[in-house]
Amino acid sequence: MSDQGTDEGYARGLKNRQISMMAIGGAIGTGLFLGAGAAIETSGPALIASYAVAGVVIFLIMRALGELLMYRPVSRSFVDYAEEFVGRFAGFATGWVYWLMWVVTAMAEITAAGIYVQYWFPDIPQWVTAAVVLGLLFLANLISVKVFGEFEFWFSMIKVVTIVGAIVLGLAVIVFGIGPAGEHATFAHLVSDGGFLPHGAGSALLALQSVMFAYLGVELIGLTAGEAENPRVVLPKAINSVMVRIGVFYVGALVVLLSLVPWTEFHGGESPFVRAFDAVGIHGAAGIIQFVVLTAALSSCNSGIYSTGRMLRTLAVHRSAPAAFGKLSKRQVPAASITASAIVMAAGILINAVVPEKAFAYITSVATVGVLWTWGVIVVCQLVYRRRSDRGELPASEFRMPGAPWTGYLALAFLALVVVLLGFGEDTRVALYVTPIVAVVIGAGYLLSNRPSRVKQRA
Repeated sequence: MSDQGTDEGYARGLKNRQISMMAIGGAIGTGLFLGAGAAIETSGPALIASYAVAGVVIFLIMRALGELLMYRPVSRSFVDYAEEFVGRFAGFATGWVYWLMWVVTAMAEITAAGIYVQYWFPDIPQWVTAAVVLGLLFLANLISVKVFGEFEFWFSMIKVVTIVGAIVLGLAVIVFGIGPAGEHATFAHLVSDGGFLPHGAGSALLALQSVMFAYLGVELIGLTAGEAENPRVVLPKAINSVMVRIGVFYVGALVVLLSLVPWTEFHGGESPFVRAFDAVGIHGAAGIIQFVVLTAALSSCNSGIYSTGRMLRTLAVHRSAPAAFGKLSKRQVPAASITASAIVMAAGILINAVVPEKAFAYITSVATVGVLWTWGVIVVCQLVYRRRSDRGELPASEFRMPGAPWTGYLALAFLALVVVLLGFGEDTRVALYVTPIVAVVIGAGYLLSNRPSRVKQRA
């Protein structure tokens, strides 16, 4: 298979080590570090099962994406695949939904950064930190893709090393009874205080909204295909590592945290990692974890600026956005698209100033709908592609999704279930109110972009 068309003016400046570390670090974000606090409070230890089950579905979605990427690795993958296998409207909608998803996700991350900084400086308003973080990362993304990649490499390295260290330290406390906390830490906490399902199976289902948000961003490596040095080698390895990352950083971390202290001591609005180590008396470790979760927020916001800039440029190349956004700077980055995206992200600063106590819940629920659409489109595209390749109409991918098409149908059913569950939460229900508005705006935008004059111009 040829890689023709993958060179879109971008510099192939992302090294294999950067993409590999981004893939590992991409599994560690504020959805786990901040969102898990509220999820533990409402679901108890059952949250572990929620992360494990959802993790299997995420792996299937990533394998579907991997099959498409090995068929044709392009940085504008989601839009290209949607147009080719579903239709032009699907490509238009997917591009704009994915752009919007990362815009609101970056809002969530700068919200989280504001909360984390208050751990050390409680008098600094959330919106001030949000503004500083957005400004610094915006400037970093304007310089070059190499700077973005290096930022992500070290952000991810800090997260990975520290979380592995925290898990090892926690296991030492639990297994060997190290320190004064050792006599209270036990795996029995997983089934005490009401059992593994203290609020019933329904609470584990309702937790899936925050769980799926925690996994948001795993598909980002698909956008790196056009800027990776060797996409056909590094991308399959990164995708296959998804299950290991989920097992260690989500399931493993939650087992340790909920064994250190009873689940009843975790609450929304605070990091469960910080709460656990504060509770066992290791206050220095809690400070370190607080720094790491701040790093996670910065990492995700950095990825958001990167992905929105590339996606907006892709839309412009497809004439689904103003042509000015399709230009690259002398440094081979989509500066105009990055700038426009960052300006919209600045709305998150206003949200933090107006409703700081609700900002994270509102924003994450809207972002979750966006990522559910994107993941669903990826699976649908893989199903169509597989049918066509099996008929000999297209070359077969060298990295095929296991169990297709049934695993694809399973993933789609699971995503539909999560959409339904969004309606059961007071805060998450906001996403369902916003979704029809977004759909109308995107539909109107599509009709305008496909007026006879615009169609003739594209031709």
